[in-house]
Amino acid sequence: MTEKVKGRGLPDLPLGTIWMMSFGFLGVQMAFSLQSSQMGRIFQTLGADPTKLGFFFILPPLAGMVVQPLVGYFSDRTWTKRFGRRMPYLLVGALVSVIVMFLLPNSGSFGFSTVAGLWFGAIAILFMDLSSNVAMQPFKMVVGDMVNEKQKSYAYSIQSFLSNTGSVLATVFPFLLTAIGVANTAPKGQVPPSVVISFYVGAVVLVVFSLIAVFNVKEYDDATYELYHGYALNIPDEGDGNFITLLKKAPKTFWTVTVTQFFCWMAFQYLWTYGTGAVADNVFHATDPSTVGYQNGGNWFGILSAVYAVAAVLWSLVLSKIPATKNKRGYALSLFLGSLGFISVFYFHSLVLLTISFILIGISWAGMMAYPFIMVTNALPGDHMGTYLGLFNCSICLPQIVASVASFALFPLLGSHFPSMILISGILMLVGAISVHFIQEMIQGGGYKVD
Repeated sequence: MTEKVKGRGLPDLPLGTIWMMSFGFLGVQMAFSLQSSQMGRIFQTLGADPTKLGFFFILPPLAGMVVQPLVGYFSDRTWTKRFGRRMPYLLVGALVSVIVMFLLPNSGSFGFSTVAGLWFGAIAILFMDLSSNVAMQPFKMVVGDMVNEKQKSYAYSIQSFLSNTGSVLATVFPFLLTAIGVANTAPKGQVPPSVVISFYVGAVVLVVFSLIAVFNVKEYDDATYELYHGYALNIPDEGDGNFITLLKKAPKTFWTVTVTQFFCWMAFQYLWTYGTGAVADNVFHATDPSTVGYQNGGNWFGILSAVYAVAAVLWSLVLSKIPATKNKRGYALSLFLGSLGFISVFYFHSLVLLTISFILIGISWAGMMAYPFIMVTNALPGDHMGTYLGLFNCSICLPQIVASVASFALFPLLGSHFPSMILISGILMLVGAISVHFIQEMIQGGGYKVD
């Protein structure tokens, strides 16, 4: 095993540096938000059977489970003089993601049959999620590499702010484009131009903001990293860095936060899968993707997704004021309010009331974007930070896969009723809020905090 010595400790970073190392998160999150808010709409427009919709939502998290641990593992062992350790992965991921973002919304425009168009879309979304995961993970890892404990909450708050800003931009584009006259309907089997152009804009923003981060973030080289942390990366680990060994050695915080993550991410998976249908059904009484009412529901689901992103930005400012000693209370409160938001979607049939629902949902999203990574990175050993964060990403991906597989039975059981699936999300989020009580949170200097 690698011998460890006491490091000098990470220095305070200029606030501009912390912003810059997270700047590309805005572009990456635009890609993810376009994917999450428009996937259900795109695949139903292409002709997907609603009872089989979950299939198309299995591939993206499956890609994340495979890719993110590998990105973490190999980036821990990478160093390039020009681009550093994490940034090369960001650069490659962003460029591939841009290409796929131009292809995905055109899945129905290449003259394919319905089945071939759906398969093309499924493969495109697989590569989009794979490349977006490769692009996103470096931003989380570089915070662990370079930001000290005192500034870490601020750094993750900045990532949350930029992430949700990207979500707002991505989700309002179809609505805004429709408002200025871009067509919001298309021939049967084709995606409306309002959605296609939104993906084009998101691709441009992704590559520009990622390049800004790549060319402005100067990561610590191996010698500097060892000076600050007390141990080196990019050296042979003699077998103590393989995935199974690391999971066996993972702190309790890693596992107890994973349990909470499981319920929360199942809840959001159903929102992303069935949210468009729920809004279209509840407000516009439309379930046929070829109708104007359904496509209006798709636009408004985008707007409501922007609402929850804005609410998340504002709530993240509130959470930043909560002392670190009360992390669990802030986390549990956020998830509980989110559960009320999900449940209310089932009962509300007006856009005004649904706005309230999505504000509450945004509050839970803010908690999910901040607390798990603060708790886990505080508990993790730094010599395998990248690999551990990649493995921790499985706590996001696995519940999405489970939710999608379960939907094959659950959706028909609930009468193929879209709003009922969002009610299930509310129940799952409530269980997640309760599970926060059992999180074993590390404290400074070692040991576990007892509430």
